[in-house]
Amino acid sequence: MTQGMQHREKDMKTKLRVGFRTDIGKARVVNEDALLVLPADRLFAVADGVGGSNSGEIASRRAVNGIEDFLRENSMEQAAGMEGEQRQDWFRGYFVRCFQKINHDIRSAAEIELDHSGMATTAVAAYFDGSALYITNIGDSRAYLIRAGGMTQLTEDHSYVADLISAGTLTKSEAREHPRKNMITRALGAGVDAEPDFYRFDVKPGDRVLLCTDGLHGELTDDEICAEIDRDSDLNRICKSLVQAANEKGGHDNITVVCAAV
Repeated sequence: MTQGMQHREKDMKTKLRVGFRTDIGKARVVNEDALLVLPADRLFAVADGVGGSNSGEIASRRAVNGIEDFLRENSMEQAAGMEGEQRQDWFRGYFVRCFQKINHDIRSAAEIELDHSGMATTAVAAYFDGSALYITNIGDSRAYLIRAGGMTQLTEDHSYVADLISAGTLTKSEAREHPRKNMITRALGAGVDAEPDFYRFDVKPGDRVLLCTDGLHGELTDDEICAEIDRDSDLNRICKSLVQAANEKGGHDNITVVCAAV
């Protein structure tokens, strides 16, 4: 997506509405974020080229393109007739294979093109399967669920400070100011084996799901993000206001948001 790309909102037969926006921010010279919005397929994703690595924008674009290519080459119709844990396990395997293939492709491209050596990216993808929501992530791009005025982080960051928080040696507020807060511990392209997390959640009418890069959640607290979302029901304006608020806080990184409403 290009800098400041205008978001869009569509009513689909799947009863999903979606808005999205990506912005270069105020400090970067290149937008290393990328996004994927496929409302008809009920599939959405964002990716963030790892800061400081070579060709981060190429890695993030390969990630979102790879998710779409995997979808086109591997029909989800194979899950037809499956229910319960069998269906969930099938989708878990589907998205793990998808991320592993992307990881291999990014590493292979980096070996061929020396200018791209070391490129890597985070990624988070969301797929709506009726009342079920499947989330797959690697790195620190996040998914949130907004329901009844409250917001819940659905994913766990793969980062240095997240590990410290889990160990009880750092609080969330301290993590926001930590000098290594942007250091991630997993990414597509960063190792031989990609180990994404996979989650299943129940969704219901009125729920909104937000995917974002750390350019948003690194500038705004969860309460600030939720407050911006609750100001409006129009997904176009929500995405615009979130990016604007992050830029007003400093815009130290690229900012990408995708908001889907059930």
